[in-house]
Amino acid sequence: MELLNNKILITGGASGIGLGLTERFIKENNTVIVCGRRESVLKELTDKFPTVITRICDLSIESERIDLYKWISENHSDLNVLVNNAGIQQWMNLSDEDFFERAKTEIATNIEAPLHLISLFINLKSLKTVMNVTSGLSFSPYAKVPVYSATKAFFRSFTLSLRHLLKAKNIEVIEIIPPALNTDLGGIGLHNAAPSVESFIESIFEQLKEGKDQLTFGSSETRANASAADLKTAFNQMNAN
Repeated sequence: MELLNNKILITGGASGIGLGLTERFIKENNTVIVCGRRESVLKELTDKFPTVITRICDLSIESERIDLYKWISENHSDLNVLVNNAGIQQWMNLSDEDFFERAKTEIATNIEAPLHLISLFINLKSLKTVMNVTSGLSFSPYAKVPVYSATKAFFRSFTLSLRHLLKAKNIEVIEIIPPALNTDLGGIGLHNAAPSVESFIESIFEQLKEGKDQLTFGSSETRANASAADLKTAFNQMNAN
């Protein structure tokens, strides 16, 4: 992937990892479009980075995903990079009364949305790269976020197939595999002891410059190269309580 002079759509690019990607891609002289659900958060983003183009969109809703694609195709038909970053993580238990309703929302956002967007955006003749953000939990799940872990395992599997399927279209597929980072994913304060987004972004951009298509960091690098026995041990350690 060329890191300069792209036009890039980053879903959920106003906070967390998405914000880190937005900031770094701007620094690398790219045009960045960010979609998100909350107008106030998008306003904060453009106040800090006036060149960012924003679009309000709830990716869990099919019609809004279609509207997003139509808007891009009509106004930014030269878009050449799609970054599927948006996702939600919910700490929940099977015994929760609202478990299934929350699970459906998580599946819609973490699985249905990126798959639908990919199926739409590959129709753009300019598209050259798809970047999918999965998780270190796709290798070994954390039982307190059971649906999130499962959606990321699904998305990683799909990404591996997608890389093969899009070869004929000459579209590169890059997987970003973050570990737990110091963001508000899942709730404020849950990951305060985790590594910073800044250090993660610096690492994955070095890997991009090296031409890698699977980008890892810290514990996600360990899990990506772990044996089945190692992953079983990691699962038992994470879920000891």
